[in-house]
Amino acid sequence: MKTVHCFGAGLVGSYVARKLAETGHKVQIYDLDPNISLDHPNITIVQANAMDVELSALGIVDLVVNMLPGDIGYDLTRKLSNGKWPIVDLSFSEITPDNASMELQNEAARILWDVGIAPGLSNMLLSEAYRVMGYLTRAEIRVGGNPTKPDGAWKYMAPFSPNDVIAEYTRPARVVRNSRVVTIPALSERHLLDVRGKGTMEAFLTDGLRSVLTSIPADEMSEYTVRWPGHIQKFIDERDSGELDERELLEEWCFDPKRPEFTWMEVVAYDSKNRAMRWEIIDHGSGGDSSMARTTGLVTLGCIISWLEDPNMLPCGIHSPESLPREVLISVLELMRVNGVEISGPEIA
Repeated sequence: MKTVHCFGAGLVGSYVARKLAETGHKVQIYDLDPNISLDHPNITIVQANAMDVELSALGIVDLVVNMLPGDIGYDLTRKLSNGKWPIVDLSFSEITPDNASMELQNEAARILWDVGIAPGLSNMLLSEAYRVMGYLTRAEIRVGGNPTKPDGAWKYMAPFSPNDVIAEYTRPARVVRNSRVVTIPALSERHLLDVRGKGTMEAFLTDGLRSVLTSIPADEMSEYTVRWPGHIQKFIDERDSGELDERELLEEWCFDPKRPEFTWMEVVAYDSKNRAMRWEIIDHGSGGDSSMARTTGLVTLGCIISWLEDPNMLPCGIHSPESLPREVLISVLELMRVNGVEISGPEIA
């Protein structure tokens, strides 16, 4: 039994913590408003502001997981980096841990960041495509968590922090064009696509490539968020008219666990001979767990378990998902399949 300290008990955080406890590990959770459904003998809940927790008081620590959103997630990872334990960072903050401003005071710190479905699994799959095919002429990621039916005024609900969704829509998108990293306004390159079993949906550029912008060589590389048609036009119309009220959006996009939903991702890469490798991941949730909690959390969980089993998996420093050993990708995909997530594409063995 290993001891894992988890910061954040939202939809994804509570799922990861529970699954860790079910695998036999001792889990301590810190959250201002903890999920009261986390009733497991291996789980201890501490109601606290993460930034107020004294690192010296944590006691036994084999690994720390940061599942707080946005800027507070970045601040927490910077704080945790002063410790001597491995850190898994799922905060998806705008300022990434590899940024020079992280100012690691402990040179022995080990941080693995962006370990969700996208970024995260998407990075690992692109790394596999590059390993097999070499230099990529084009790489594209399309991903989104949405209601199963395009109902409601927004045809959407946020499976994670609505503030982070708004940040996706407003943050300029960094993409690769002609082998160079360039910045394009968010929501650009809108196009319709057919999602298997769902019909016509719409995709648009967002800033989700992050570390793969420079770690995987390619002529063209893009990441698109997928929504039901009409959703993003409504956002643009309200934004441009000055009618957009972010506080109202937080209520209107509130996640409803009783509303059927699904998460879908496509990762496709091409080489100079126009050969393609394409993976598709789809999940509809299960047993009361949302599809985004499962698809994101199982990737996080797989990385945590691999690191607990091999404490020397990563050396000192800051690591992105595509730098993980290939065996971790294999174990993550197997973990997802065992838990009922549908995955199609080239076999990785």
